[in-house]
Amino acid sequence: MVETMPPKQLKQVRLWLLLFMSGLIISGLTAIPIQWEIDQIKNIIDNTPWLHDIAPGLIDWLIYVHAGLTATYQTYSFIVVGTDWLAFAHIAIAVAFIGPLRDPIRNVWVIEFGMIVCLLVIPAALIFGTVRNLPFLWQLLDCSFGVIGIIPLLFAYRLVRRSTRAMSLAH
Repeated sequence: MVETMPPKQLKQVRLWLLLFMSGLIISGLTAIPIQWEIDQIKNIIDNTPWLHDIAPGLIDWLIYVHAGLTATYQTYSFIVVGTDWLAFAHIAIAVAFIGPLRDPIRNVWVIEFGMIVCLLVIPAALIFGTVRNLPFLWQLLDCSFGVIGIIPLLFAYRLVRRSTRAMSLAH
């Protein structure tokens, strides 16, 4: 029950949390059709030869990724279940934010958890990316998920904290 937070602030918190949850779900679901997605990118590359002149390193990397995913899907398709579980994990994490949607004050810890995880994306992306020999720009793209993800959580957190401070001053 959320009777302590002003309705306007509650609505704003819910909006930020829904934005975060939607981003998690959408980014997770994009992991499922990854072969189709990389096929579309390869089609664009094949039909737009001037792209290689603009960003040769990126285009070469995407062609390499296409070849690797295609070979994996054809020969070792069971490995691809990892991207299915990645999608599921995104959805499962989004479900955890139903608690703060219902009662952001009582469940502020979930918002804090989300912010911590967003921060942890950065070293994880840099460490795993280096271990897996990913190009640095790709690692930065992976880092951006944490940077972008923390933004709505920070807004929601700030609103919840402002409300709890106001309540403590009133008592």
